Amino acid sequence: MRRHVGKSGLSGGKTRAAAILLCVALAGCGGTSTDGLGMGGQPIESFTAEQIYQRGEYELDSSDYDSAAEYFGEVERLYPYSEWAKRALIMQAFSFHKDKNYEESRASAQRFIDFYPTDDDAAYAQYLLALSYYDQIDEVGRDQGLTFQALQSLRTVIERYPESDYARSAILKFDLAFDHLAAKEMEIGRYYLKRDHFPAAINRFRVVVEDFQTTTHTAEALHRLVEAYLSLGLTDEAQTAGAILGHNFQSTEWYEDSYRLLTRQGLEPKVRGNNWLAKVYRQMIQGKWL
Repeated sequence: MRRHVGKSGLSGGKTRAAAILLCVALAGCGGTSTDGLGMGGQPIESFTAEQIYQRGEYELDSSDYDSAAEYFGEVERLYPYSEWAKRALIMQAFSFHKDKNYEESRASAQRFIDFYPTDDDAAYAQYLLALSYYDQIDEVGRDQGLTFQALQSLRTVIERYPESDYARSAILKFDLAFDHLAAKEMEIGRYYLKRDHFPAAINRFRVVVEDFQTTTHTAEALHRLVEAYLSLGLTDEAQTAGAILGHNFQSTEWYEDSYRLLTRQGLEPKVRGNNWLAKVYRQMIQGKWL
């Protein structure tokens, strides 16, 4: 993620140069302390909001994200409701995110949204909040609660700030997170299928077909349905799944494999019966599916 300072923040080379000069003037960039943050041996309270903010910028440029977040927090604490406090709050959220302290990043971003909902940087704060969930999405095998939260937060960026610079990125990440959820369903479905738990496998693949049909996993889900239904002797459902697969993904290996499975049993990809897949097929033909 790129570093961001919106219209309310400092930009260009001014911040880094000023922060370095400030640290030199303060007799070295001393560390922080638990009994009041100090700079150059002097209490933090003796410095202006701009000076503390610049120190935060210095720590950020030095990749000491935790210290940067602490200094930005001091600006907000000592100079609440000031313009510098507003700038510091969004930068604190950014610093926490860089430090992979996602919970604190969310808290700072949400505070910015609550305090400054109409500010130019509100869109970025909402995007940071969404990223704090999105960047925690783990491998497919883990619990996907964070993925759902990421989707919800990304949707907020898209719907609330459609003209912002972050909406397009949010859309791309939304699609990836959505695909991630489908992958989770596929993984569990395959697990059941390999162990001949066919009804449980079908339930998972059905979720992909009905709820995640715009993802990259739909073709495989339909093929797995052909496999599972044939294993149960439910030929109407198997043929219908093959028909949907052939209608939308005829050039894929998944369709070729399903076609072989069906024809070996004297069957063909064709809509049969009035099952849930037949309804999906009819919706698809009417342009209401996919």
